[in-house]
Amino acid sequence: MIVTRLSEVSASRVKVYIDEQSAFVLYKGELRKYGLREGEPIEEKIYEELVCEVLPKRAKLRCMNLIKSRDYTREQLKLKLKQGGYPEQVIEEALDYAASERYIDDLRYAESFIVCSHERKSRRRIENDLLQKGISAETIASAWMQWESEGNVQDEEEQIKALLVKKHFDVETADRKELQKMYVFLARKGFDGDKIRRMLLK
Repeated sequence: MIVTRLSEVSASRVKVYIDEQSAFVLYKGELRKYGLREGEPIEEKIYEELVCEVLPKRAKLRCMNLIKSRDYTREQLKLKLKQGGYPEQVIEEALDYAASERYIDDLRYAESFIVCSHERKSRRRIENDLLQKGISAETIASAWMQWESEGNVQDEEEQIKALLVKKHFDVETADRKELQKMYVFLARKGFDGDKIRRMLLK
């Protein structure tokens, strides 16, 4: 294995390329400590120490520091670690650790998101938001089931009514063009077409 390139990431960090492939990011002090130089081989034992000990520990600490400020999904943490230049195997090890310690829990995240959003967002919008955060459709479905099993019900028609009031929209006086425009507005927010029509045709 040859260190083919060292690319400065910041004043203190450098991206290391091995055999022309991006391998990991190290601090400049670590480059000196392990004697890594561009165009020279990297010893197998040094590579293993970095990938199996140094970087996993750092990635786990990075996860912990991120989670201190707010909840993250597994996919969101994965993206953060990728941005930090960690190798795939190191990322997965750190995420598995965080999950095993319940620092990340996509089901818990989805349930909390539903609790906070169900009164102001349509079900479809909530589901799309969670999918974009990297939570699986199966996990989202389980979160809804859990939320509903506790006796909760989402009233999308009340949400639509509140939006109509907020927009000062009078169904009785609106013409066809205005009704169509409002329908499109509500549909874009993820509300069910039948529910929109019921509220607009009252």
